[in-house]
Amino acid sequence: MSDFLTGIAFFLIIEGLVYALAPLVLVEMAKRLPEIPVQQLRIFGLVSVAAGVGLVWMLRG
Repeated sequence: MSDFLTGIAFFLIIEGLVYALAPLVLVEMAKRLPEIPVQQLRIFGLVSVAAGVGLVWMLRG
């Protein structure tokens, strides 16, 4: 459970840094998001999940 909460904490830190350091980049990215096909977003999400799981597996192995 401690590892899970640590992961959530790191996510919040990184997310907060994006909003604090590059808010204009975030706004521009949000404006372009509707132009990206849903299938491409889904694939990117699945690749990100797989990369995250693989990284955790390597670090824990």
